[in-house]
Amino acid sequence: MSGGSTLAGFLVALGAAACFDTAYAIQALEARSVDQVHALRASLFGQLLRRPRWVGGMVLIAAGYGLQIVALGLASLTLVQPVLALGLLLLLYLGWRVLGEHVGAREIGGVLAVLAGVTAIALAAPARVETVGLGWDTALALGLLGAAVVAPFALRGRGVVGPLALVFAAGAGDAWGAFVTKLVADQLSRGRVALAIVLGVAAVSAGLLGLTCEMTALQKLPATRVAPIVLTMQIVIPVLLAPVLVGENWGGTVGGGSVLVAGLVAVTAGTVLLGSSPAVGDLVAGAEPPPRAEPVEHHGSG
Repeated sequence: MSGGSTLAGFLVALGAAACFDTAYAIQALEARSVDQVHALRASLFGQLLRRPRWVGGMVLIAAGYGLQIVALGLASLTLVQPVLALGLLLLLYLGWRVLGEHVGAREIGGVLAVLAGVTAIALAAPARVETVGLGWDTALALGLLGAAVVAPFALRGRGVVGPLALVFAAGAGDAWGAFVTKLVADQLSRGRVALAIVLGVAAVSAGLLGLTCEMTALQKLPATRVAPIVLTMQIVIPVLLAPVLVGENWGGTVGGGSVLVAGLVAVTAGTVLLGSSPAVGDLVAGAEPPPRAEPVEHHGSG
């Protein structure tokens, strides 16, 4: 894999991150305004589809998904997924700029951790590997993640699904979709368009189930609790699966994989710090911008 291809994959993944996180903020705002009677039901999407801003968010997600497929066709899964965490920097900027939220030590530490982690992973990332086939180990991993995604829907009528279970289901859905997106990119590169379409439909379906869980969770929990878990799972799980199921060779990288592990830890820590920050959480929760101060009129004394 050439350095130019890896750099191109990095830049395309950066574009995907901008699409995903902008959509995340837009859709969370709309989800909070929907009656909770629609939780975990198809009617939730019916309500959201009537809202132009939410539909606009779906367009951004579709664009981000397309960019993610392109990025995975150019660079390794180990590199592409952590780059998506850079989208949090956009949310932090919007939270500061639009809502006037304070940016303090937590936010600065999170930014530095994400930047340091992504830089380390970018410098030490293994070459992209094209998956040879879909073995039983891949099926087992995807089956476990899929079970976590569908569990809230299967148990919905029993009253045993708590808000945190919804959050973990959302993270599992995103992780499932991210890993299968890697398989889609592989099949497209091998000219297997029909199989790529089938896998793509499966990835989108898992993403929609995860999105339903996430939108429902955001009706019950503050975004500062939802975002860190979902974002961490969608980054960490696919990356950890990459050397085991995709065959990306961490042992042949700088430090025998230790640099990649350190970078992943840093990205995870930064994601948790930024995801739990009010500057990001309030934006995702749909807080209204502060009112503009009215100009003060000065009257002469004489």
